[in-house]
Amino acid sequence: MKRLLYTFYANRYFFLFILLFAYFQSIYTRIIVRGNVDAYIFTPDAAIATLISVSILYLIMLFFIRKMINPDVFGVQEMIKIFSDSLVIFVIATYLIGFVIAFSFNTIERNFNQQTLILSTLSNFLDGIIYGSFFLAYYYFQQNTKKQKQLISYNQAISESKINQLKTQLNPHFLFNNLNVLDQLIDEDKNKASEFLNEFADIYRYVLQASDKKFVTIEDELIFAEHYFKLIAHKYGNAYQLALTNKNNHGYIIPLALQLLLENAVQHNLGTAKNPVSIQIHIDNTIRVTNNYIPKKNAKTTSGRGLNNLREQYKLLTKTPIEIQNHDSTFSVSIPIIHKLEQ
Repeated sequence: MKRLLYTFYANRYFFLFILLFAYFQSIYTRIIVRGNVDAYIFTPDAAIATLISVSILYLIMLFFIRKMINPDVFGVQEMIKIFSDSLVIFVIATYLIGFVIAFSFNTIERNFNQQTLILSTLSNFLDGIIYGSFFLAYYYFQQNTKKQKQLISYNQAISESKINQLKTQLNPHFLFNNLNVLDQLIDEDKNKASEFLNEFADIYRYVLQASDKKFVTIEDELIFAEHYFKLIAHKYGNAYQLALTNKNNHGYIIPLALQLLLENAVQHNLGTAKNPVSIQIHIDNTIRVTNNYIPKKNAKTTSGRGLNNLREQYKLLTKTPIEIQNHDSTFSVSIPIIHKLEQ
């Protein structure tokens, strides 16, 4: 009983629609039959009786649907079979209930004569077809909604999995690159190596914390980028310079995106004290990272994994892609600012 009541509550709008439809149907029928309008025409007894009656039809239809091997998917032939079987059983059940009531009130002769039987049979079949069609349409709608939610959940799970895979690629990349820098500094200057190690430990905590997030605030990412650039300065001095213009601190960004672009600028350009590589981070409607282009001699061919990785993450998380512009003298990457969190 409790489950039945819950089912009625969960589908209350559908049953409310059925009740209202039955009510207006009863008003129309009474006006046609009686030929006049009085207070009786607007009483809801016939609509309530119809609601109870079609609820029996719905229970019969649900019984046949759940008897199927796969109740979530059925074709036209199966639907027609369920509909016709349910309709026949519904009409028989209606007769049996009506007979018991007529027998109890000794009105069998009045309610079960030939003319009444023909009219009631026709009426029950028509009601069964109309209200049964409503039920099937509602059932299909619910199944479709359920499938769409499952599909959305499935796609989100796939996206989460891909993003985690992409982050798994980046973290070791960040770690090994900086360990290489540390290795060189140990040979060159042990004091610098010690400072580098301490700062590296601090910012690597951020890397580990950010690895569990889809987005971080622009403010947090900027602080991290500035700390990361200090590591670069430890090794290269003024050969690489960072300038920051921030006109918009609101919004979010994918973790380690700025670090990746800074690293990219250093990896692909040869800066010196006389001819430094100038990296500019400009934040307004988008985040743009630009550097002057000073190609390294005998530069190794790179796979572009870092930028491809970043491009894939933005493709999975937002509708706005990153933009890469490569001119003769400058290279720039524009990253969209994420304003609405979806995590």
